[in-house]
Amino acid sequence: MNLPVLAGTLSTVLFALGMLPMLVKAARTRDLASYSLGNLVLSNVANAVHSIYVFNLPAGPIWALHLAYVLASALMLAWWWRYRETGREADGGTAAGRTTDRTEGSAVRINLSQKGAQ
Repeated sequence: MNLPVLAGTLSTVLFALGMLPMLVKAARTRDLASYSLGNLVLSNVANAVHSIYVFNLPAGPIWALHLAYVLASALMLAWWWRYRETGREADGGTAAGRTTDRTEGSAVRINLSQKGAQ
């Protein structure tokens, strides 16, 4: 195996491993509220268009890397659609995504009336 193919293989493995924590957390928590629908859709469209280019290249690490990106972005979009209400309701919010106690959209909920006291 020559150096460029070895480097491509190693980087593919590293990039794929780098996506795993995001996918595992999204699957475990079902909270994808921080992901933008526009970004997820655009990523999937870009991957579809980019597939025309990638799959006309000789088979190699780039195919594996592109497939990892295609699968990850497709999973995230599917999960976003499936769990878009689940994550909000689990946090005590309403179906529209608004909470009844007027909290900010951060990992730690702080009531706006208590914000200055923190």
